[in-house]
Amino acid sequence: MSDAASISFATSAKRTIRMESEAVAALEQRIGTDFERACELLLQTRGRVIVTGMGKSGHIARKIAATLASTGTPAFFVHPGEASHGDMGMITADDAVIALSNSGSVAEIVTLLPLLKRMGTRLVSMTGNPDSVLARSSDVHLDTGVETEACPLDLAPTSSTTTALVMGDALAIALLEARGFTADDFAFSHPGGTLGKKLLLKVADVMRSGDTIPQVAPDTPLSEALLEISNKGLGMTTITDADSRLVGVFTDGDLRRTLKARVDINATPMAELMSASAKTVTPDMLAAEAMRIMEENEISSLVVVEEDRRVAGVIHLMHLLHAGLA
Repeated sequence: MSDAASISFATSAKRTIRMESEAVAALEQRIGTDFERACELLLQTRGRVIVTGMGKSGHIARKIAATLASTGTPAFFVHPGEASHGDMGMITADDAVIALSNSGSVAEIVTLLPLLKRMGTRLVSMTGNPDSVLARSSDVHLDTGVETEACPLDLAPTSSTTTALVMGDALAIALLEARGFTADDFAFSHPGGTLGKKLLLKVADVMRSGDTIPQVAPDTPLSEALLEISNKGLGMTTITDADSRLVGVFTDGDLRRTLKARVDINATPMAELMSASAKTVTPDMLAAEAMRIMEENEISSLVVVEEDRRVAGVIHLMHLLHAGLA
């Protein structure tokens, strides 16, 4: 108990962070011809990039495969132990393999090397030992070695897994840039997330349209317009001409100002009460852009219009919230 009490958790944490930071900084000095060759090999791969590793390296390999796949390089993880028992069938000659092993001699991966050579599958390795079996058997070797692990026993993979992870990220981003991968491409890989929705969801996908649009004519008395607002449940109504072109809107804010003026609700037409300068959006605009306009103008709805000002729909803040944009 006394030994535990004497340990400074903060000191230990800072030492770990410092050691791993230094390991990553040293990694930067090794980026050169081998890294360029690895990128070219992966970029020219006609099949998939298979990432493999055992133990802690396997966890890092899974993350690298996921990062590659989400940034434009088709990739997946294969467990080296399972590969020896049937999963080698997941790898073809058109694929490329990235194999992670700090020692470069882990048995489960070494066992696969003759099979990969026989198929003609290209191999990129990440190890801490350039003279290892894995490194020497690779088409390209990337040195991710560290002088010492952050673990005070120099046993638990810490700094070495960090450098491998960073090297994997470096490969993924270099390939992303080489492919001209865009934000829209990224969104297609993440359609279920908030980012994907922000980049893919259009106003037309979430707006109210057809008979659900609150809509009255300019000569409609306020009393009838209030019924339209109530029935459609959006807290506003559009005012349109005979050709369904927008001429104005009437919102809750307009109603409050109207009631203060004590107008005759049965005799006053909407043409005298509406706001003619309504904020509008188009159906093909990003829903995220519509939300930005609402936030900047402190309003809760926008009229959706075509190029000729015909009303196509109404988009309300609650539609955007239900779509998961916030």
